[in-house]
Amino acid sequence: MKWLYDFSYLTRAIHEGLSTRFEPGTVVILEMVLVGITFMLLFALLGLVLVYAERKVSAVIQQRLGPMRVGKWGTAQTLADVIKLLLKEPLINKDADKFLFNLAPFVIMIAAFMAIAALPFAKGLHAIDFDIGILYVAAVSSLGVIGILLAGWSSNNKYSLIGAMRSGAQIISYELSVALSLLTIVVLTGSLQLSIIVESQANGWWIFKGHIPAMIAFVIFLIASTAETNRGPFDLAEAESELTAGFHTEYSGLKFAFFFLAEFANMFIVAGIGATVFLGGWMPFHIGSWEGFNAIMDFIPPIVWFFGKVGFMIFMMMWFRWTFPRLRIDQLLTLEWKYLLPINLMNIVLMAFLSLMGWHF
Repeated sequence: MKWLYDFSYLTRAIHEGLSTRFEPGTVVILEMVLVGITFMLLFALLGLVLVYAERKVSAVIQQRLGPMRVGKWGTAQTLADVIKLLLKEPLINKDADKFLFNLAPFVIMIAAFMAIAALPFAKGLHAIDFDIGILYVAAVSSLGVIGILLAGWSSNNKYSLIGAMRSGAQIISYELSVALSLLTIVVLTGSLQLSIIVESQANGWWIFKGHIPAMIAFVIFLIASTAETNRGPFDLAEAESELTAGFHTEYSGLKFAFFFLAEFANMFIVAGIGATVFLGGWMPFHIGSWEGFNAIMDFIPPIVWFFGKVGFMIFMMMWFRWTFPRLRIDQLLTLEWKYLLPINLMNIVLMAFLSLMGWHF
C-alpha cells in the first residue's frame, strides 16, 4: 500500500538505481530528461483527453451527442485530428518575421512546461518544490503572453495583431485577481510552498476552513483563471466572428497544434493550482470525527483525489464556456478593474483580519 500512496518510495528507488550506475552529474541530467519525457507524454495525453471531454461536455449542454463515428463513442476523433494536424503543410506569410513566427509557439509551450513542473500530483510526486511555489507559478505562467504577442506581431496580419493585443491586455489584467485570490489562502497557510499548503489541509480543505472569504476567493479565482487562459466567455482574442482565429490566424499544422495544446495545458495547470490551494490537492475529504467515513476516504489513492478535483474544476470552466455569451472587450476589462479587483482587495483584508483573530477552523 505504501507504494500506492507515497510516490517518494518510487522516486527514491529510481534515483538510487541511477546513482549506482552513473556519475552524479550524469544522474541529474538523466533525471531531468526522464521528467521532461514524462511531462511531454502527459501533455500529449491531456490534449487527447481534454479535447474529447470538451466536445462531449458541450454536446451534453447543447442536448446533442458530439463525436460518435470515429472509434467507440468517437474516442478516436481527437487522434484523427492530431494525425491531420501533423500532416498539414506548415504555411507562413511571405512578409512575416520568420524567426519570431516560428519561435512563438515554443515560448507558450515552454511556459506551460515550467508551470506544470511545480504541481504536486501526489505525496512525493512533484518535479520541483520551491519554497516560493505560488510566486514561481504566477511568474512563469505569465510568460505565455510573450508568445502570444510574438505570434500576433510576427504574422504581419492585422487580425492577428488585434487578437494578440486583446489577449495581452486580458491576461495582464486578470493575473492580478488570480494572484490576489491565491494570496488570500496564503494568509492562512503562512507559506508559499505548495507542498506545505497541501499538508496544511490534512484536517480540512481551505475552501471550507476559511469561511466565506475563502469561498469568495475561490469563485474569483475560477472566473479570473478562465479569463487568463483565453477561454469562453472571455475568448475575445480568438473571436471567430470578428478576428477569424485571432493571434493564430496565420498558423497551420504542428505550430497551430502547439497553440491548441497550450490552451488545454494551461487549463489543466490553473485547475491544478486551484485544486491544490483551495481543495486540498491530493488530500482526501474528511468530516470532523467521522472516523469510519474518514478511513474510507483515506483508502482512495491521493493521485485519484488530485485528478478528480482537477477534473471538477476543468468541468466548471467548460460549463462556463458553453453557457455564457462572449463578452465585449470593454465588458471584459470592466469586470476585472471595477468588480473583481476591488472585491479581491477587500476580501484579502477580511481574510487577514479573520486569520489574526483566529476565527478560521
